[in-house]
This record gives sequence, C-alpha cells and structure tokens, in this order.
Amino acid sequence: MKTIIQNRNLYLLVLITFFAFACKKDFLDVESPGQVPAESVWKDPATAQAFVNDIYNGLGNGGFSEQMLASVSDEALFTHPTRGIDLVNSATINPSTLGWVDDTWAYKQMYNRIRACNITIEKITSGDNALTSQTLKDQLLGEAYFLRAYFYQQLLRFYGGVPIITKTYVLNDNYNVKRNTYEECVNFIIKDCDEANKLLTGKTMGKGRTTATAALALKSRVLIYAASDLHDRAKLTDKIKNIDVKKLDFLSYASGSQPDRYRLAQTAAEAVMKLGTGYKLDLTTPVSVANGQVNYKSIAMGGASKAPGIDATAASELIFARYFIIQNNIKHAQQNGPNGYHNWAGNTPIGLLVDDYEMMDGTKFSWNDPVQKANPYVNRDPRFYATVLYDGAGWKPRDKASGNVDPASQIQTGVYDLMDNTTRIDFKGLDTRASSIENWNGSWTGYYYHKFIDPDPSIVDASMSQNVPWPFFRYTEAVFNYIEASIELGELSNATNWLNKIRFRAGMPAVTATDQAGLREVYRHERRIEMAYEEQRYHDTRRWLIASETLGRKTTYIKVTGKFKPGKTMSAPYHYDNTIYDYTYSPVEENAQENRSWNDKLYFRPFSRDEVNKNNMLDQNPGY
Repeated sequence: MKTIIQNRNLYLLVLITFFAFACKKDFLDVESPGQVPAESVWKDPATAQAFVNDIYNGLGNGGFSEQMLASVSDEALFTHPTRGIDLVNSATINPSTLGWVDDTWAYKQMYNRIRACNITIEKITSGDNALTSQTLKDQLLGEAYFLRAYFYQQLLRFYGGVPIITKTYVLNDNYNVKRNTYEECVNFIIKDCDEANKLLTGKTMGKGRTTATAALALKSRVLIYAASDLHDRAKLTDKIKNIDVKKLDFLSYASGSQPDRYRLAQTAAEAVMKLGTGYKLDLTTPVSVANGQVNYKSIAMGGASKAPGIDATAASELIFARYFIIQNNIKHAQQNGPNGYHNWAGNTPIGLLVDDYEMMDGTKFSWNDPVQKANPYVNRDPRFYATVLYDGAGWKPRDKASGNVDPASQIQTGVYDLMDNTTRIDFKGLDTRASSIENWNGSWTGYYYHKFIDPDPSIVDASMSQNVPWPFFRYTEAVFNYIEASIELGELSNATNWLNKIRFRAGMPAVTATDQAGLREVYRHERRIEMAYEEQRYHDTRRWLIASETLGRKTTYIKVTGKFKPGKTMSAPYHYDNTIYDYTYSPVEENAQENRSWNDKLYFRPFSRDEVNKNNMLDQNPGY
C-alpha cells in the first residue's frame, strides 16, 4: 500500500490511528499500526474518525510538559534552566532566540493542526466524502470546529492577532498572508465555538472528546480575555508606551465598549454554569480544614486516583480534559517530585506563590508577624497543603533501597542538627541538593510540587506513571469568568456569592471586601490560588496588565534550619519534631538560577525569524 499519494497537487502523509468500535477501550487508548492513502480517508467512517482522532494530538499532554507554563510565571522555578525558560524570564528572547516554546502553543504546530481541521471541514461540508451517517458527520464537524477554535485561541493569547486560514493550501498557492486583527480573531473563534456547540448538542461523546459544553467553556474563556485591560486600547496604550499604531489592531479593539465586552463574557460564562454544577459549589458555609484539603486534591485528581480519601466524584468538575496520558509514558510525578525519592524536581513552587496563601481566618500571611514566621506552614489556606510540599510535610514511603533513612515519610528540605555517636553534625535533608540519596535533582526553592501528583502510596513516582488527567477546562474557570465580569460590571453581590462558594469548598471563610476595587483584588488572589499550576497565571497577569508588578519580581526561596533545643538531641534517622528542634525559616531573594526581569515586549510572544521570512506580510509584535 502506498503511504504517500498525490492529492490536489500536494503530497499528503496521513497518519491513521485505527480503533475497533466494538472494543471497550476509551478514546485515544489505542495504538497506530500503519498509514493509508489520503484519498481513502473519507471513504470509510473508521478512517475518517481516525483522521479527526489524530488532530487531538495537537493538544499534547495538556499542561503536563516537563517544562510547565507555571515556571514562566510567579508560581514556579524550573530546576534545569538550560532549556530556555531562563531566557523568557530574563526578557532576553527575540525572533532569533525564542527560548522555551511548547508544542501545545507553538506557531508552526498550531497551524499544522489547524490545517487538519480545515481538511475535515472542507471534506464534510463539501460532500467530498462517502460518509452516510449524518450523526457521524455532525460529530466530526463539531469536533473539527472546536479544535480549530482551540488552536486559534492558543495562538491568540500568546501572539495576539494572527492570520486566519480557513482553506487548505497547495504547492503553488501564495503563502504570504496578513495578520487579522485581534477583534477578527475573537469573532472567528466565537463563530467556531457556536458551530461546535450546535453540532455537538445532544451527542454522547467518548471520554476525552470535546462536547458542546466544552465549546461553550472555550467561548467563555476567549470572551473574558477579550474584555480584559490588555485588549482595551486606551488601557493598553496607557500602560505600554510607544506601541506602533499600525500594530495596535493586532493586539486590541479599535472600537466598542469594554463594559459591553464584559457583558458578553458574563453571558457566555453563565451559559456554561447553567449546564452543570461543578463539584461541591452549593455550600453556604465553609467545610472543615480537612475536607477543604480533600476537596481540592480530589479536583486535581480528576477522578483518577485510588488514594485513600480522594473523592472520585470530583471528576464532575472537569468539562474537557486530556486522558490516557499514561499511554505516552509521561511520568509527570517523576519529572516534578522530590529528589530524595529519585525524582527530578522540575517545576518547584517559589516563595512568591507560597507566601500568597492566606491564613485560615482569611488574613494575609506575613513574614513580619513573629508567630507566623516561627510556624509558616501552620493554619494556612487548606489548598496550600494540597499544592505544595514543604519541609516537614508528610509524603509517600521512600524507596526501600535507600535504607531506613526516613521511616516518618516526610519532606526534608532543611539542614538539621543530628548526633553521630557523640558528635553533633549538620545533616543535609534528604530532599536538598546535598541529599545522601540523590543530590543533583534537588529543589533550589526549598519547596516541591504536589498538586497534580497522585498521593496514592502504591505509585512509585520515579518508576511508575499515573492516570491523572489534564484539565483544559473545568467548571470553576467558568465561574471565575462570571465573577470577573460581574465585578467589572459593578454587580458585586453576584460576584461575592460565587466567590464565597469557591472558598467554602476549600474550607475558607467568606470574603469581607465590599467595594469594587477591594473585591477585584480578592478575586484575583482567589483565582491565583485556586487555579495554581493550571496555565492561568501566565495569561492572567498579562491580560490584567499587572505583569511588571508580578512576573517581574525576583524569585524567593526558603532556607530551613533545625537546631536542638536546650537539653534535646536526635540521632539518625532524622524526622521533623518541634519538641526537639527550634526551626528557623528564612525567606531569601535568589537570582543565581534566574535573574528575572520584565520587559513590556513580553506581553506577547515574538514570531520567529523563520516565520517572518516565510511570510513577508507577517508583522512582528512590538518590542521585537
């Protein structure tokens, strides 16, 4: 069988992933045995379905890349800086040196997937196919519209307005295409979302496929972004000076009212909220601290963990997720777990994030408070304990091959007094960069990532995969979009009501702010905490035009020491014990790994020099 054939004067290689409809495996839990000629794809329902299946691979593993978007925000530090993240954070990227670029939003990769969507739409809408089932045609078309909208959304929020391509190009076509305006791109994406919603409404979709609700969730996200200050011309130009006026149309609205855009965003978010209930968002009072932790961890697990206490029904929070990541041999826990467990400590929380978790009573944490400084990890927002591993935190049993070095199964990121026979020594914790187990992969920050790591003790992170799905869209994001629009429209009671529901689920008290400015600050804090590590913060700080005050900050770490109390000692193995030790916690600013700096050009990514050379009508973004 030929694997390369001529089709419309273009040689097209089509990768086909077959699956048996009678099989009980879920979507994408399959393997690819071969290839088929392009002209045969649309003659058979199975191969047509497989073609659309392959488009989903443009989603990658969601945010579960080895390098996470969190590490180009004020959430995390990537431990291995030679991969290009440091270039982004130091504001030294340019069209020739792009720094880190992930395939889930890279310019070329997105257009490759958009082309596949366009092929699908052309084949089905033109009738150039042998499909007889209208239900199947509607489903495939709806999926293609959604995926095209999603990929354009990725381009739009990283680059601003981009060329809208709705046809498949052939070899002799003119590839020079102008950028569309920001407004045109938003309108185009919204139209695709509406088409996907219409075609998929009433359809029962397999696990991992898009749905009508997912299309509405994408629409909600795009419209709340569109309403934001970054895309309001007056606010953009007031914040960022000297932008070439010819480039403003690619970045912002030339006309229209920001309140009107917020109204559209509010309506879109409300449409999502009417189609579901999320997870435990019907509470009128806060749950207990313990339940708050479990609720938040259960949401992060997306129904996939078998750990004791995790609630599988929290999967109801997910609107659209990437499942079967285990099939790609992605060991997300290994990439990010503590080095004392033979993991890589990839995207470690920085102090700037940790310090933003409130006290249990809703007040801000402060290193200037001597009581809080002496016990910084006591009585914090329950979501903190489900997001961050800190010194003394309980975790999984360690590898038996390491010996009985930690029977307490606790994170050790400090330096502690310890007795070696009759001599007091400085013992370097097992999860430090001086660990006796593995020293080269230790966290620089003194913290480790917890949120999307399955706490099931039977999963050995260094050698086993986990089934945790990536949440592209979850119900709470739509609620946040509704809250944000309501605040900006002055409808504060609606915003307060829903903010409290989110906080009550986490075990936090009701908000106390009553004015618009105060509630806006509370909301932005709440979104930062609730959506940590979910690829929100990178974009939120930009669209709110606060990146220079947030992402431009230097990274902060924590240094932990444990000294014997008078008359107290401990011999190996060490464990956390505040009756024996006086612990000192010292926050420090650290620039050795990354000397972070903000430049306003970073509000948008640059187009690569190669792309501009290939398309001489592709206007470069400001600052590059």
